[in-house]
Amino acid sequence: MIQWWQILLLTLYAGFQIMDELHWYSSAGSAVFSGFITGLIMGDMATGLFIGGSMQLTILGVGTFGGASRIDANSGTLIATAFAVSAGMDPEQALAALGVPVAAILVYTDILGRMANTFWGHACDADVEKMNWNAYNIHYWMGAVSWCLSRMIPVFLALAFGQPLVEAITTALNGDLAWLGTGLTVAGGMLPAVGFAILLRYLPVKKHIAYLILGFVIAALLGTAFTSIATVGGDAATIAGALNGLLPEDAAVAVGGGYKNLSMLTVALIGFALAYIYYQQHQNAPVAAVSAGAEGDDDDEL
Repeated sequence: MIQWWQILLLTLYAGFQIMDELHWYSSAGSAVFSGFITGLIMGDMATGLFIGGSMQLTILGVGTFGGASRIDANSGTLIATAFAVSAGMDPEQALAALGVPVAAILVYTDILGRMANTFWGHACDADVEKMNWNAYNIHYWMGAVSWCLSRMIPVFLALAFGQPLVEAITTALNGDLAWLGTGLTVAGGMLPAVGFAILLRYLPVKKHIAYLILGFVIAALLGTAFTSIATVGGDAATIAGALNGLLPEDAAVAVGGGYKNLSMLTVALIGFALAYIYYQQHQNAPVAAVSAGAEGDDDDEL
């Protein structure tokens, strides 16, 4: 059950994160940070980071142009994490069944917030013409309030009154509708791939296809290599434990010191190295081109 103080803190954070996204840009208005804060408040940071990271990957290639609205991934992450922890939902189910639908529905509250700001914007224009700066300050901050309420009201209503509905959904997905729950779990696991697909649609993949292939192969090879190393290390630990009379867990610590999968860190370092090489090769290209042009002009004069 979600406690009243958790509802209060999450409602306040829902208003804060939209203001951060529009004004302060501290990254607190991102899906990952939303999952982190919500998980911290709900007492399960791992679930919050998992849902937040998955939602962040899902919207990886989603952007807005001009005054267009997009899905509110931050509030969707907040709702999905809160109910996943309180109702004991599978995180991937919560992402697919709650996170994405809530994020899509809150597009409409985003539009309402924009409409309210149109009113306050005209009020500010009128205040500037009259040089009424006290009224201008009030109308300016009323615009901020309308943005905050566009998130705080739906989040509060969902957290305060949605618990019975979510618990009923969770019971059904784990009971008679287990087949649907399994499907939602699979869908939740596939959603990050959708974000990558959208991102690749906008990136110059054809121009840099070699880097894409190289990165994919490196990730696949290192993932397999590290998995194999972990398997061999576990087998060696089991054998050593049998010879020394240790339990398998103690043997694993004694032999490998507790193996950690570092494949993603390795891939990140390789990507950084390639990017740095590319930067070094092209940082002097404009200067060289200008120099070549100048030399050509000299030749023409001669």
